Amino acid sequence: MPIHYAKNDEHIVVITIDRPEARNACDIYHFRDLANAWREFNADDDAWVAIITGVGRNFMSGADLKTFIPQVTKLQQQIAGGGVEEIDGCKLSDAVDAVLRNARIYKPIIAAINGPCVAGGMEMLGGVDIRVATEHASFGVLEPRRGLFAGGGTTVRLPRQLTYPAAMEFLLTAEQFPARRALELGLLNEIVAEDELQAKALDWARRIAVNAPLSVQATKESVLRGLGETMRDAYKIESELSRRVFSSEDAKEGPRAFAEKRPPRWQGK
Repeated sequence: MPIHYAKNDEHIVVITIDRPEARNACDIYHFRDLANAWREFNADDDAWVAIITGVGRNFMSGADLKTFIPQVTKLQQQIAGGGVEEIDGCKLSDAVDAVLRNARIYKPIIAAINGPCVAGGMEMLGGVDIRVATEHASFGVLEPRRGLFAGGGTTVRLPRQLTYPAAMEFLLTAEQFPARRALELGLLNEIVAEDELQAKALDWARRIAVNAPLSVQATKESVLRGLGETMRDAYKIESELSRRVFSSEDAKEGPRAFAEKRPPRWQGK
């Protein structure tokens, strides 16, 4: 199974891309499985935080160009000719769903990056919240070097997440940047030793998962929904989510646990 999905008893899910022979590049079947992994995580109320990573010294190098474009062309022809929406469980939307462009996932996501994060990997990185990398990881929006276009969210998200000059350095040069430069430009949270990567990602996940899940998810939702709105409308979204959180059982449990000097027992409701 090239896409592994595992959940532990701390409400943490680890999704692993396991295709080292292709530098963890994906064809339509792997994009389908990765998109389904995100859907499973999003639908599971007991899953509070996710870590996305890749096996070996790879993260994700986007689409496997040797197979992906011919497969998509064939899929488009079959769908157009047969009036069906999917073939072998694969949909045309799977690739963008896999890199989190269309996903409305308000649960926190952490990336643990141990190698090249380029093309579709960079597009997926734009959909995660915390980014931890090793020294030898590298980053780049390489599509223009292949005569292609980064249509999975990068041209939209990167200028919103970095300063404009930093984003355009990635987007216009189509060069591959070392981890240190990516950290300087604000793309990463931290760089760690290779043998500490998974432990550090889990540490980030635990630091988040100790908080009330509804509060954390509402916070991320307020940020993401508010980014595309005026300040006035963003405040309305914030107020809506505030009312939702304050009416929850966890909003009663938190102050009660504080008063009783004990760890809170979150229910996620």
